[in-house]
Amino acid sequence: MLKNIKTPSLNTALKASTVAGLAAAVLATGIPLEITRSYAEAVKVQAPSVPSFANVVDAVSPAVVSVRVESRISPVSDEDGGNGFSFDFNGRGLDDLPDALKPFFRQFGEQGPQGPQGHRGPSGKHSGPDGKGRLRPVAQGSGFFISDDGYIVTNNHVVSDGAAFVAVMSDGTELDAKLIGKDPRTDLAVLKVDGKGRKFTYVNWADDNNVRVGDWVVAVGNPFGLGGTVTAGIVSARGRDIGSGPYDDYLQVDAAVNRGNSGGPTFNLAGEVVGINTAIFSPSGGSVGIAFAIPASTAKDVVADLMKDGTVSRGWLGVQIQPVTKDIADSLGLSEASGALVVAPQEGSPGQKAGMKAGDVVTALNGETVKDARDLSRRIGAMQPGKKVELSVWRAGKAQPLSVELGTLPADQKEASADDSDQAPEAQTPASEKALADLGLTVGPSDDGKGLQITGIDPNSDAADKGIKEGEKITSVNNQEITSAADVVKVLNQAKKDGRTRALFQIQSKDGSRFVALPVDNQG
Repeated sequence: MLKNIKTPSLNTALKASTVAGLAAAVLATGIPLEITRSYAEAVKVQAPSVPSFANVVDAVSPAVVSVRVESRISPVSDEDGGNGFSFDFNGRGLDDLPDALKPFFRQFGEQGPQGPQGHRGPSGKHSGPDGKGRLRPVAQGSGFFISDDGYIVTNNHVVSDGAAFVAVMSDGTELDAKLIGKDPRTDLAVLKVDGKGRKFTYVNWADDNNVRVGDWVVAVGNPFGLGGTVTAGIVSARGRDIGSGPYDDYLQVDAAVNRGNSGGPTFNLAGEVVGINTAIFSPSGGSVGIAFAIPASTAKDVVADLMKDGTVSRGWLGVQIQPVTKDIADSLGLSEASGALVVAPQEGSPGQKAGMKAGDVVTALNGETVKDARDLSRRIGAMQPGKKVELSVWRAGKAQPLSVELGTLPADQKEASADDSDQAPEAQTPASEKALADLGLTVGPSDDGKGLQITGIDPNSDAADKGIKEGEKITSVNNQEITSAADVVKVLNQAKKDGRTRALFQIQSKDGSRFVALPVDNQG
């Protein structure tokens, strides 16, 4: 007879089996057994160490100030006019921008004098009669001490319209400042405060040679009048040209820089100034992460001159120059498109006295290669008047040396001058030579007997693509003066024999003179 037998549950069996197994393990090893419960732990990740900017900020913040500018004129606005891009510091406007950049700046340039986030700061204690009432704040930017006795560096466009200036320190102290000097060409200015014996925390310039694309940088300033603000990013490019003037050589920084940061410093992680924030690229007027800073190497020399006597003396060649394109290089027999092409030396200028001619290409200055026209302008401008320099110029297919004693750049003189010409006369009888017709040009004699007047142009030709217009004048081809279409054909045929694919046409307009390279293969 079968008996009713109870079997243990599965859990009971598993527990018994586990305990038996542990007991066997203890018996086998002789280790005492202690059974405890285990609990889950919170997630913790061992992340790589990231550098903090706190030490840099603590050290440099006392050297950075907010600059409040007051004037006896009109309403308050932000230091950048509310348009988000500081582009008036060289007396230039939207129409002076390169065509490729105009669409990006047009939108916020038309937002009006106040802009969507205009800041109206208090007039402060600095008030006085202005015929209508009191001094009013008209600009607010940033600056920084460059010496312990109170010299402050900022932007020219921050202080340019000011009659009184106030430096607000990081601890809230307000100090009256006076304008020592300003330089519109580089958008730099120097102020001075009287600390009555107080020694100010100041910062030093970084060595440009050690600044690399990808380096961490910290921008400190006064955006939107909020007070001391710190943003961080990296140097994203060097040598940027934003079309503001002949000395453009900006650092491009991807830190958040906004209206009010102008004149403020950008530091490396050693607390040295690598650049001075001066402009931003922004369709909206706010930061999109692209800012431009005047490099320390440029600022250092200009600031030293301003501190010394309030002005900047620059060397001057007195020649109009333009870049050397690949087409121009081919037309002149140059192996590469570099150097600065002389369009016209100004009458009585140092360059003309030294024998520089239209069509010369300056390839080296004091033995160092000239990269382009901007490079030559910047390097000549950094030299002192009266200095003798050695130029290497490419002329008539070979290099030759020229010695030039630099003059002084006049205060109202552009780095390179342009000769004006008269308005185009009435259309002349077209020349019949097929060679010029194949180039897309119809020409006739000029009214002064020098060169050829352009009386017609094919809109589908290379000449039209290069910007040549009816009413302009051809004064030379391959640096040889021409007075007839036959002269042009002769020069073009010689260029073909020399293996050139292009010829260099000098074009004169009412705005000045320039060089254009046209293909010689189009003429029959």
